[in-house]
This record gives sequence, C-alpha cells and structure tokens, in this order.
Amino acid sequence: MTVKSKNIVNVKHRISAEARWQANRHKGGVLWFTGLPGSGKSTLAIELEHALFKLGHHVYVLDGDNVRHGLSSDLGFSPGDRNENIRRIGEVAAIFAEAGLITITAFISPYQVDRDMARKAAGNLFKEVFINTPLEVCEARDPKGHYELARAGKIPEFTGISAPYETPEAAEIVVTTEERTIESCVHELLEFVLQNFKMP
Repeated sequence: MTVKSKNIVNVKHRISAEARWQANRHKGGVLWFTGLPGSGKSTLAIELEHALFKLGHHVYVLDGDNVRHGLSSDLGFSPGDRNENIRRIGEVAAIFAEAGLITITAFISPYQVDRDMARKAAGNLFKEVFINTPLEVCEARDPKGHYELARAGKIPEFTGISAPYETPEAAEIVVTTEERTIESCVHELLEFVLQNFKMP
C-alpha cells in the first residue's frame, strides 16, 4: 500500500498498552474469525462477546456486515475492495487491542495475504480463528439466502461459489461447527481466550 499522507509524526501516548491491560485485568488482542459465508462466524462472535462481557472483560465485535454500513460503505466485493476492507479493519482492530479491548472480528477475509496484513497490523496481539465449516453445510444453512442467489448468478464474486476461499495456513485455533451446538463452540472459544489473554 502506498502511503499518501506527508509530514506526519507519531503521537506517543502517556498510557502504555500494558497499563491499560492492568486496569482491565486482561490483555487486549484481536480474535480474527475467518470462514466461509454461513460458517457461523457472526453467531459465534456475538455469543463469545456476551460470554466475555458477563465475566467482566472489555470486548467488542467488529462484524463484516455492520462495517460495510459505515466504515467500508464505499467498497464493493472485488479482490481490491476486499483487500482494502480488511486493511481498514485490521488497523482499527489493532488500535482497539492496544487500547485494551479484546476485539473480535467476523469477516470472511478469504485471502491469506489479507489476513497476514491484519496480523502484521496487530503483531503478537493477533489470533487467527478459523471457523471450519464445510461448504455443503454452509450452503444448506444459507441464513441470508446468498448461496441460492449466487448459484443463480445473481451475486457475482461470491466466496465459495464464484470466488475463492483460501484456508488459513497457521490459525491459532480451528473451531469445527458441523454437528456441534453453538454452546459447545463458544465454550471452546472462551477457554482459548481465558488462556491466551490473561495477565501474567
């Protein structure tokens, strides 16, 4: 990416990320949910957010659909627009993490290079979460009716049908959802968060 801004400097905060984490009693970080449309990313993200909030954690979900109503409302679904969407979210999520929040993102983010870019933005605060649901299961669920429209050719560049999905190469956790309850998946995710974001 070409940086167009000139004559800018970094403003240093007087409060360190570690001090913010101490105040919150947990580390900040990015839980980057990725998976096919209909895999369960948003459902699990929202349920995990609720479970963590009840435990007193500072947590927020950035969801793909919600972000496209505002921050990325100017973007479509071409590979270039997908790249820019993930770049924006990666930078926002990294800022949230440094501010002390556990930031859960729910984005298809189908390209490995884009997910690597988000990882680079957050550094070691980034945890990739692959919601591993087979295409046939996602298509059978089809909660938004998008697969049916994509099969009919009414939605171009639809991930899994007319656009590729690149399976994560090194996800920190893989959650399989086929033949499992939402509660079981959330419990697995909650255990992962409590282990990886606790203060020493």
